[in-house]
Amino acid sequence: MIPFQNLAQVRTPDGSLISLHEHDGEFFMKHNGRQLMSTSATSSELLLADLGCAELAGRPNPRILIGGLGLGFTLKRVLEIAGPTATVHVAELFPEVVEWNRQFLGALNGALLNDHRVKVLVEDVFESIRRAADARYDVILLDVDHTPASLVQAGNARLYARHGYELLAKALRVGGRAAYWSAGEEPDFVARLTQAGFEVKTFEAKAHERAKRAAHRIYVAMRAVAERPGAAAKVRGPGFTRPKQR
Repeated sequence: MIPFQNLAQVRTPDGSLISLHEHDGEFFMKHNGRQLMSTSATSSELLLADLGCAELAGRPNPRILIGGLGLGFTLKRVLEIAGPTATVHVAELFPEVVEWNRQFLGALNGALLNDHRVKVLVEDVFESIRRAADARYDVILLDVDHTPASLVQAGNARLYARHGYELLAKALRVGGRAAYWSAGEEPDFVARLTQAGFEVKTFEAKAHERAKRAAHRIYVAMRAVAERPGAAAKVRGPGFTRPKQR
């Protein structure tokens, strides 16, 4: 039997362990021993990009923010979709994860970090969102936790709080979209996003193409804006469409 090889690991500020492993040519990233992602199951990471970027066609100089680098599959799909004039920011809290992509995953997706459209921000994606009000994004993709209720680090809770949603709305252009990856169903999360003024759609996502059921979820929230001060929030821009599967 071919053993798992522990390639690298890092402790989070709250003491959790993030680790990178290789087994029989496949790579796995884990959080406290629980699998976060792998190269053998990438369908939902790709779908996150497909759904978030579904309305980018024809937009000049689109701006995209990806929260969480992971193994680089969402970044890969975004670059395929966004076109040559896009700006793609990747916010990754752990510099070690960025280095793992360069050192161990260069032949996979690590080389994409050198694409002229890509800028890596070694910081909490919450700070990237907070800073974006003056240079808004067309798309924000968030893959930083197991689910909105099962966090990789305690500090991520502010992404799912009222103030976090307010900052998210300010960080998106009119008609912009935020898409969240989740390992499972989170109906309370949908309710909170809706109460914050977003139009929200839930999409089922398989971990891999041959999976018999869709265990994961992608939540897509479209930015709503008020027509005038005090008016009820309304959604502008194109509606939701599901991209063709590739």
